Amino acid sequence: MKKKYLMTPGPTPIPPEVALRMAEPIIHHRTPQFQETLGEVLDNLKYFFQTKNDVLLFACSGTGAMEAVAANLLSVGDKVVVVKGGKFGERWAEICQVYGAEVISIDVEWGEAVNPQEIEEKLKSHQSPVTSHQSKPIKAVFTTLCETSTGTLTNIQEIGNIIKNNKAILIVDAISGLGADDLQTDNWNVDVAVAGSQKGLMLPPGLSCVSLSKKAWASMENELPSYYFNFKKYKKVLVKPDTPFTPAISLIIGLRESLRLIRKEGLKNVLARHRQLAAATRAGIQEIGLQLFSKKPSSAVTAVQSPVNINSSKLISIMRDKFGVWIADGQAELKGKLFRIAHLGYIEKFDTIIALSALEMALKEMGYKLELGKAIGAAERVLEGENNA
Repeated sequence: MKKKYLMTPGPTPIPPEVALRMAEPIIHHRTPQFQETLGEVLDNLKYFFQTKNDVLLFACSGTGAMEAVAANLLSVGDKVVVVKGGKFGERWAEICQVYGAEVISIDVEWGEAVNPQEIEEKLKSHQSPVTSHQSKPIKAVFTTLCETSTGTLTNIQEIGNIIKNNKAILIVDAISGLGADDLQTDNWNVDVAVAGSQKGLMLPPGLSCVSLSKKAWASMENELPSYYFNFKKYKKVLVKPDTPFTPAISLIIGLRESLRLIRKEGLKNVLARHRQLAAATRAGIQEIGLQLFSKKPSSAVTAVQSPVNINSSKLISIMRDKFGVWIADGQAELKGKLFRIAHLGYIEKFDTIIALSALEMALKEMGYKLELGKAIGAAERVLEGENNA
């Protein structure tokens, strides 16, 4: 028998309490019972997003919600700034292009975080038109909280301070970062934030949610049609509360339980736990001579450069198939060259210790020179500091 330890940046482990709730007999959604559940979920999602604004809930993955944002907020020809520093920044650009927007890219080296001043310069350059080509102002700035492909954290607070007095709206993919990295949606002037169920919310894939500021709602006079993902339809029934179409009932019941667990632990404590697990993971990684990939690491996931002559895809297979520890490979051109260990959602210190132990044994099996137990010891010293604090 082999236990499975899921340490990927999505999906993440599901707490037993949540799994049991989702296993209960399903109920009908056009009932007071479901409306009560949905109302509690929407209130607690505001707590999770750190916002007083509307939060809409959709039966789709995070990418579906990303596309919904473009469909509701953009018109053909709108100018948008997109920070492209990894696979998911590139996804924002691809979605915007599908909906006919003119994408002004800020290309950031993978593993680096965008300099917020670059965004400010793009906004300024389109405020005072010089030619007719520049006559249209920038409608929105798209970025990520945690660029999952590189484990890199974006300084959303500084970007929000830059954009708050601009007509442009700030749109953040917080799918992997929310609940691990601090995102003070209202305080940091974030107009749109997107999240997915299979990350910090500790659920299976299938739900996504979008937080929308008043500024975002005011900018929604776009010319693109939408039906299922029409934000105004969802807003109209929030008062009940209800959904305009059939919701993912069992997932929402599970979400109620996971949000209760987050409330019980306290969001500040949840964020502190993620920071501590991230610090312990990185201490262990560096203790055995490995290099972190990101220059500005997120607390959701740690990206590590694979050692010379060690293919990360093979390393991941050994960890999964021999030791039962599931981590993630690099993406795109980084596949085989990078591996990612998550500390996201329903993960605690002994999960981290087990992941580092499996990593040590798999590396040794592949010929990497190390002393077994060094990574574990370094991580334990970080965690012991937490216990003594």
